[in-house]
Amino acid sequence: MTTFPAPGQTTPAALHEAAGQYGDATAVIDGDVRLSWAQLLDAVREAAGALIARGVRPGDRISVWAPNTYHWVVAALAIHYTGAALVPLNTRYVADEAADVLRRVNAKALFVAGPFLGRDRLSELRSVAPDLVIDTVVVIPGDAPAAADDSPSVVAWPELAGLAAQVPGDQVVARGESVGPEDISDILFTSGTTGRSKGTLVAHRQALDVVRAWCACSTLNSSDRYLVIPPFFHNFGYKAAMLACLVTGATIVPQAAFDVPETMRLVHDQRITVLTGPPTIYQTILDHPARAESDLSSLRVAVTGASTVPVVLVERMRSELKFDVVVTAYGLSESAGFGTMCRPDDDAETVANTSGGPIAGFEVRIDDNGEVLLRGPNVMLGYLDDPENTAKTIDPGGWLHTGDVGVLDERGYLKITDRLKDMYIAGGFNVYPAEVEQALARLDGVADSAVIGVADERMGEVGKAYIVRRSGAALTEEDVIAHAKRTLANFKVPRYVEFRDQLPYSAAGKVLKRQLREEIS
Repeated sequence: MTTFPAPGQTTPAALHEAAGQYGDATAVIDGDVRLSWAQLLDAVREAAGALIARGVRPGDRISVWAPNTYHWVVAALAIHYTGAALVPLNTRYVADEAADVLRRVNAKALFVAGPFLGRDRLSELRSVAPDLVIDTVVVIPGDAPAAADDSPSVVAWPELAGLAAQVPGDQVVARGESVGPEDISDILFTSGTTGRSKGTLVAHRQALDVVRAWCACSTLNSSDRYLVIPPFFHNFGYKAAMLACLVTGATIVPQAAFDVPETMRLVHDQRITVLTGPPTIYQTILDHPARAESDLSSLRVAVTGASTVPVVLVERMRSELKFDVVVTAYGLSESAGFGTMCRPDDDAETVANTSGGPIAGFEVRIDDNGEVLLRGPNVMLGYLDDPENTAKTIDPGGWLHTGDVGVLDERGYLKITDRLKDMYIAGGFNVYPAEVEQALARLDGVADSAVIGVADERMGEVGKAYIVRRSGAALTEEDVIAHAKRTLANFKVPRYVEFRDQLPYSAAGKVLKRQLREEIS
């Protein structure tokens, strides 16, 4: 039977409980860095103290734009400890996308990775948004030296200790203890169905409640070691991994960039028991030629979803990778990241073809038009500064309209069959065609465009763009993709481009994307 610490309703409370219950047990392993739960609490208080010294107040919004390292864990929990809301930024964002979110939340501080894998995000941000004012920018060490910077707003990660020394420790602790269950814990931005992303407001009690329900289904416990491949900026990495470990005492082992040989090495060296992520992760491991020589016998739990899951993949995960628990789940940012989940004893057919039953107090029903509706205490509080779309998404009865089409079987298990929206999922990330189409519309020579998701063996789905050129334009496929790469995160960039004289339209003037999809199938 899985046991949990007393159910604190804020992450500072949950961190205090973890440090008290697990103490010297390992909380985080990241290369040479090992932090016990007690040490993690100390590191979080130090970072929180530094933020307080820089003027951060309860209710402020603070972003993290960095890959999976222990710094992300410390930064996120420190943000919560100050009473501020965490605003994760997708590491695949180009600088324009990041700047848009930072402006919209009026970010008071930003944790940003130094040069990493050839990208210097801070330099990119300054180049495209020189007028963007952020009071404090904390530079997390990257994989290359950061350029010297004498800006008064910039603080190097090692300088946090000195700043924290300016604030009495009891004041820092008091700030953490003052955080309430109804305070906003995080604002995660969805891709925009109408071309602009929306920020989902989730309270501390909601984030922790859904996470505890997830842990109960996945059987996560304090003896587990969790290799976190899903990025921390995503609900899968942030809530289903980082916060899940926080409430169970499992060890967090972040991986900054997915690399199969490195993943297999970490599983062996760190005796990893939990591996989560989209189906492509498991498929890639199963197909890797070095797998036969790798000792992956410690693996115990796998949770996947966010894409089509073949029955044979579930069977191979159980028979070849020897997972005891393989389950799938369904959720969206508007439901605090969760909604339904399979159970550990469900058969492969059920795991592959359904998303399980409701968890975390959710009710599920299917509307007359087939749309999946969710209701419960963990539906988001609303969209950031967007009461109109909030009212459209959450009806007067409290039902969240997901935009997904599905059916419920006799057990109450949910099967997603289609999408009311045109969204597709590339490598586990939601892509909304309207956003891509708006970017393509800014390319000189494009008269019209339509983007759909098409099947891809590795990514689940990838984008295909249909382009109508302006008269006289000589656009090429390379031009379209190059423009998309400059203006969009890489998972949103269409993989294929097809030029047409015209697109199919309905009598109401809407592009018939179903017709485009049917042509492919």
